[in-house]
Amino acid sequence: MILTPALLAFAYQGYAEASRLKIGIIGAGQVGTTLARLWVGSGYPVMLSARSLDEAKQAAGQLGPLASAGTPEQAAKFGDVVVLAVPYRAIPALGQQLATMVKGKTLLDPSNFYPFRDGAIAETAAHDGAGPTTQRYFPGAHVVRGFNSIDMSVLRSEAHRAEPRLAVPIAGDDSAAVDSVSGLVSAAGFDPVVTGDLASSVMFQSGGPAFEVKKDVAGLKSALSRP
Repeated sequence: MILTPALLAFAYQGYAEASRLKIGIIGAGQVGTTLARLWVGSGYPVMLSARSLDEAKQAAGQLGPLASAGTPEQAAKFGDVVVLAVPYRAIPALGQQLATMVKGKTLLDPSNFYPFRDGAIAETAAHDGAGPTTQRYFPGAHVVRGFNSIDMSVLRSEAHRAEPRLAVPIAGDDSAAVDSVSGLVSAAGFDPVVTGDLASSVMFQSGGPAFEVKKDVAGLKSALSRP
C-alpha cells in the first residue's frame, strides 16, 4: 500500500486521538465545568463527577459527546489526569476515598482555601502551602497545582485569545506530571509558566504575589519575581 499524504494525515490523527489524555474531574461546579468545556473543545475526553450523579449528568450533557458523567470513584479510575475541582475543605475526605485510585497518576489541584468556608484545613494550607497539604492526603499521586490563581470567568473569556495569551502558573514535584499539566494548559488556550516544585505554588495561592495576576508570560514572571 502506498502511504499518500492523505493516509499519513489520517493515521497521525488516529494516533493523536488514541494517545490523548483522559481527564477525570471531581466536581461539577464552576471550576469543573469551566475546565471540562475548555478541554472538550480541544478534543480531550472528560468525565465529570459530583456528589449527585444527576448533577454530573446534567453538566456533562451540555458539553457534547466527549463528556461523560460518573461517580467520583469512576472519574478517578477514568482519568489519566484527575482534577480536584472541589472546595478545599473536601480534600481530607477525598484523600480517604480516592487516594488508592489515583496512586501514580497526575492529580491537578485548582482549589483555593478560604478560612471562613473551609475551617481548620484552610489554616493548615495557609501555613504549609496548599500544594504540600494536598500532597499529604494523596501520598501516592503526583500533585500539580494550577488553574487556581485566576477566576473561572476570566478563564472562560480569555481562552485562546490573540497573542500574547494569558499565562497560567503551575507547580509540581514530578516533571512528567508537570509536563502533562503544561500540555493541558496550552490545550485550554493559555501559556503555562512553571514556578518550580510543589512548594513554590505558594507564590500563586491566595496571598501570594501571583494570585489573581491576569497577565501574559512576561507579566506573570514579573509578578513572580516580586518578594
